[in-house]
Order: sequence, then structure tokens, then C-alpha cells
Amino acid sequence: MLRNYLLLFAILLGGATTNAQPLVKISGLVTDQLGHSLQQVTVTILGQSQSTITDEHGLYNIYSKTKAFTLKYTLLGYNPVLINVNEEKAGRITRHVVLSINPAELEQVTITNKQNQLSNSTIINIADAAALPAASGNFEAILKTLPGVSPNNELSAQYSVRGGNFDENLLYVNDIEINRPILVRNAQQEGLSFVNSDLLSSAKFSAGGFEARYGDRLSSVLDVKYERPDSSSAVLNAGLLGLSFGSKIVNPKSYLLAGIRYKNNTGLLGSQDNKGVYTPNFTDVQMVYGYEFSSRLSLSLLGSFNSGTFKLIPENRETVFGASTARMRLNIDYEGEEKDNYQTAGGAVTLKFIPKPNYVMKWINSFFQSDEKEDIDLTGWYLFDTGNAGVQNRVIGAYINYAANRLSSRAFSSELKADQTFQNHTFSWGLRFETKNYSDNLNEYSLIDSAGYLQDAETHNFYQDNRVFVRNKLDIRYYTAYVQDSYRLSGNTDLQLGVRGSYNDLSEQFLLSPRLLLAYRPANNKKIFRFTAGLYQQAPDYRSIREFDGTLNLQQKAQRSYNASAGLDYAFDALGTRLKFSSELYFKYHDRLIPYLMDNVRVKYLAREEAKGYTYGADFNIGGEFVKDLLSYFRLSLMKSAQDIINDSKGYLKRPADQRVNFSAYFQDRLLNSPAYKVHLSLLYGSRLPAGSPLTQSYSDSFHIPAYKRVDIGFSKDFLDDFSEKKAGFLEKYFSSFTAYVEVFNLLNINNTVSYLWLKDLDNVQYAVPNYLTGRRLNFKLVIKFKKSKG
Repeated sequence: MLRNYLLLFAILLGGATTNAQPLVKISGLVTDQLGHSLQQVTVTILGQSQSTITDEHGLYNIYSKTKAFTLKYTLLGYNPVLINVNEEKAGRITRHVVLSINPAELEQVTITNKQNQLSNSTIINIADAAALPAASGNFEAILKTLPGVSPNNELSAQYSVRGGNFDENLLYVNDIEINRPILVRNAQQEGLSFVNSDLLSSAKFSAGGFEARYGDRLSSVLDVKYERPDSSSAVLNAGLLGLSFGSKIVNPKSYLLAGIRYKNNTGLLGSQDNKGVYTPNFTDVQMVYGYEFSSRLSLSLLGSFNSGTFKLIPENRETVFGASTARMRLNIDYEGEEKDNYQTAGGAVTLKFIPKPNYVMKWINSFFQSDEKEDIDLTGWYLFDTGNAGVQNRVIGAYINYAANRLSSRAFSSELKADQTFQNHTFSWGLRFETKNYSDNLNEYSLIDSAGYLQDAETHNFYQDNRVFVRNKLDIRYYTAYVQDSYRLSGNTDLQLGVRGSYNDLSEQFLLSPRLLLAYRPANNKKIFRFTAGLYQQAPDYRSIREFDGTLNLQQKAQRSYNASAGLDYAFDALGTRLKFSSELYFKYHDRLIPYLMDNVRVKYLAREEAKGYTYGADFNIGGEFVKDLLSYFRLSLMKSAQDIINDSKGYLKRPADQRVNFSAYFQDRLLNSPAYKVHLSLLYGSRLPAGSPLTQSYSDSFHIPAYKRVDIGFSKDFLDDFSEKKAGFLEKYFSSFTAYVEVFNLLNINNTVSYLWLKDLDNVQYAVPNYLTGRRLNFKLVIKFKKSKG
């Protein structure tokens, strides 16, 4: 089968080409004004796809496709240098360059490097996100290949980290904390996540043990940057699942980043058991504008609008499941439709002030507004065959799902942040005020009749799975502050101490969260040992205080977790490349948790209950460039997470995200005889997850969702790749990269279960009918990068 896909890929990418080879080789040395060699200097040929970095001796080699070109040398903390070259003939030339220090920027680089050294985070290779074959098309798909993250749904941008749920994760864009919608209940209704890959300049992810500068959540932080680019550029991404266009424009005093995305995953949803007319349309528009008034004062504006409309007119469903000796079959005929609409708009204004070279201040003001609607009016008539060993037992019934829900949420925040260096110290502090208000109108119910016809609610054959009719309005104000000091104890040892303090007028608690990180790097510079310890407290919010019936528990207290971890990063040479091995052991004790159930991707809290629990595990990761410029990595995560709901007399039970084993691999290679063709292979395995029937009145882990197993593969060719011996002349004229992808999602066509439809027969026996995720699908897309203008 793989051979057939390779053949298809070759046919799709074949075409007329003309000869084109690099014409000029440029070599040289980059130093500072004192003559010291500079490593990690980025050397770029403007308007071409070529770039490289200087080695530990400050040396570099780069190739130009033309005889007339411009070289650009950049390094954070130094002023960029541009060199125009116009050679009369092809050959080799030498260009030595001296970079001058930019004092204000250099201090910021010192602060940034210190924070990275003392950050329990993984730096994400942005190029991986573009090449990763992922059905959702969202940037968060790359997170599911990282240590500590549990995968179980390829349609969703939501993710679970070390036993927590999605609400326990933080997202920052340009130091701005992002608020996300609430109502989404199924992954097929999800659209585009906030992060726009076309605008990204950097991203890092922490699965725990993060520093005090980040907010009050229990699990993780995703910190991404849309920063000033080196030069103007534009990229177009067009495929069967959607379209995106991103542009970066640079001027001497300002820059503009703008991106628009459109997604329609009808082709993916067509492989699910529910057959019908799917109309999923999702759009996202983002922009960042920056202006530099002077070397000490600059302004940045962030704007975002995200809209999603999901409409489904189901016709029928057929699901076959169970063991070969006891096959069960569910057939449903539908009447009615579902329509969901989500709109989120927001923006932020950031004023950056550098009163002196070693002092950086930011004043950030943000506002986000979400309006979410769910309209469901579905009736289903079902025939459920529970045949066992040749005996036919049929259940005939009907059910109704109805919802007319409206949720509006507003969030405004104002925050002041500062970083300052004092010899061996980097001192940071921040103050933040945030107000949130919610207006929620809930009107929903689910009715099931297993006797063959709908009856009154008083009869024993009929049960009401869910009946909610409430109107809630809530305002919450949060006040937070943090201080932290990153201190160099010696040439090999760094210590970071920080504390967060917060107060909210909902729980009326003053929360104090101390945090510590210790890093030791031996003299050989190949290892880093890290130890973290801290207290993490998550104040109650609207979602966690809302009970199943829509009522609010206004007496809920903050969730609290005591965390400790020990990790090792080790770089070594093997298999012809530099490899990096990372490992971390962690333990979390939760003395106050709000238990919850998972309904597909919907988190449903038992808002009036309280639990204690623990989570412990180990993450291992190894990766490197087994093939030049293509990063591959493999990770294994082991974990156990349990909780004991107070006064329920059941003792410790598994938490909903207790996925004991996770394995992932992202491997990239070039075809041996045709290195211009690349292969991108993603493998995900997550062991089974505990689940309980929503028809019971208490928390249970007596049932399980089977293990999640998925293989996605992609094949690509950049027609302007340096390995391409033949290149189309007209492509070189207008584009710096022209890449075609053929992707096969769910290569092995595995039926992964995301949740269950629960039914009862006349004898009150419960049946769990699996809701499957997507089957095998073929996708084609083009990623085109236009010629960069000089800047």
C-alpha cells in the first residue's frame, strides 16, 4: 500500500522543469568588534530560501542561486549587517563580517537567555508544525507528540497534560494570556485554534514546573511569539481541508503581521458513522502591528477575530462493534438538525519601555469577547441488535436531543511586567488586574425511550438523561502579582526563586504560590540537571463552578497542587548526528481538586464535590537531525493519576485523564534516490482511558475507552529545494519555496473511540455504543512562500 501512495505522490508532483544549480559559494568569518568569533549568527540570502548559522568558531558556508544577491547577518543583541554582492561569474567568494553591539537589545537577550536556561520548557521547532501530517490542521497537533501530553482525538486542538484537563492549560501570545471558548462539546464542532502558524516566530511548551511569571493553572503553559521578522515575506497554504495566507511587512520603524485562515473539514467528517450533510465553516483573522517611537519606546497592537459555524443534518448511523463472537449493531434514522455558532473577537495593546539598557517594562491591556450558540433539535429512532452466539436480542427505541444554549463571556485585563538585570541577578515582577463576566442561558434536555415509543416521564421505561433550564449571570474580579529572581550561584549553577500572590472575589481567597527551579550545567556543557518544586493554585472560574444542572456553586475554593520534578538534558554524538536526550521524573499531590467527567471533549465538572489526589510519572525523549535539516524525535511517557472524592466512600479511583502509557514518534527522511522528496511520519499511541456511564449519579471509572492508535504519513517535495537538480525557472522567479504535500491520515484505518452513546434496554441493562473518530483519508496541499523583499 505504501508503494501505491508513493507512486501517486510521484505522479502528482511530476512536471516539466529546467536545469538550475547554485552559482556562488560564500564562506567567511563573523566576529564582534573585539575580534571574538560569534556563533549562532543567522546568515540569509534575501529573496532566496538559503540560510545558515555560524559554527562555534564563527565560520559559515552558504550558496546562492544567482550571481547578484544580498547577504544579511543577524544575531540577537547585535545590529544586523547587509552586504550586496554582484559577481561577474560563478565561483567561490569570501566575506568576513564584524557585528556591532546593540546595547539595549543585548540586555534583553541576556534576560531572555537567563529565562530560557531556567525554564522547564521544550523549544518547539516551528518547521515541524508545517510538515506534520495532522487532520486538525491546528498548531496544537505538534504538542501531542511532546513528553507529558496525552493524545486521544485528532480532530481537537484540546490536550491533556500529566493527568490534567484542557482547562488547566495556559496559552500566551506575545506575553498576553489568551481566553478560549467554553461550549464546544464534540471535536467535529471545533474549528481553528488561536495560534496561527504562519505568523509564528518562536514557541515553547512546559508540561509542568513552570516559573512564577506564568498564571495560576495546574498543568501546562504554551508560550508563543509573533515578533518582528527580519524581512518581508508572504506564505500561502492551500489544501483540501482549508486555506490560509500570511504576510509579514517590515519597515524601518514598524512592522505588520497579518494572517487569514479558512477551514472546512467536511471530507474528514464524511468518514464517521453518522451520515448526513455536514457544513463546517471556520474562519480566523489575526494581525500584529508594531511601531518603534525610539530605541526605548515601542507599541504593539494585537487583533483577532475567530468565527465558526457547524451545521449537521444527520440522515442515519450504523455502528458495528464488540468481539467477533458477540457482534452488536446499532442502526439509527434521524430527523432534525444541529447548528452551532461560535464567535470570538479580541485585541491587546502593549507598550514597551526601556528606561535604561538593563531594564525592560511592558504595560499590556487586553479584551476578549466570545458569543457562543448551540441549537440542537434531533430525534433518532434506533434498532439495537445485541446478538450473542447466534441469539438475536433486539432493542427498539427512540431518543430526543434538544438544546438552545447561549453563552456570552467578556474578559478585560491590565498588566504591568518588568525585567531587570543586576550583575548575576535577573529580577522580574508583575501586577495584573482582570475582570470576567458571563451571561449564560441554558435550555437543553435528552430523552430516551427504550420501549419503542416515547412515553411520559413518570413511566419506568423512560429516563431523562439531562434536563437543564437556567439563566446565570456572573462577574469575577482577579488581582495577581508575582516576583522572581534568577540568580547565577556559580559558573555552572543557576537558581530561580519566585512567588505568586492572588485574590479573587468569587472564592474570596488570598492564594500564595512559591516556586523554585535549580539548574546545574557541568563544565563539559553537554548536560543540564534541573530540579523544580512549587505550589500551583487554580482559582475557580465559571466553567468549574457550573454543575450538570446548570446551577452554580459559589462557595467553591481554588484547586491546589504541590509539584516536584527532577530532569536531565543530555547532548551527545551518535548515529552520525548530534542527539539530545531529555528525561524528567515528576510527582504532584493535589489536596483540593474539583472532579469532572469527560463527554467527548466537553469537561463536565462535579462542581459541588471536592477530591484529593496524586499524579506521578516519567517522560523520556530523544531526537536529532538523522537527516540534515530534518528533525526527528521519539518520546515515551509513563503516568498514573488517581483521586478520592471526599465522602463518597469509594476510595481512590482513576482520574479521567489517567492514560498510563503514551508513545509518539515524528520521523522525517528523504528518499534515498530522490532526496528532494521527503517523508514525514507521525505515530501516536495512548493507552486506554477510564470512563463512567453518565446515566449514573456518581463518579465511576469502571469502564474504559480503548487505546488510541494512529499513524499519519505525508510526502512532500519542495520544487526549489537545494536537492532538486532540476527547477522550474518561473518558480524561482516568484517564489522562495514551492512545496507540495500528499498526506494519508489514519494510514492503518484504525477505528479509534472518542466517547460512547449510552443506551438502556427494558431490563435496565446499559450498553455503551462507541463513537468512532475519523477513518483513512487522503489530503493534498500546497505551501508556497513568495520571494522576500529586501529589508
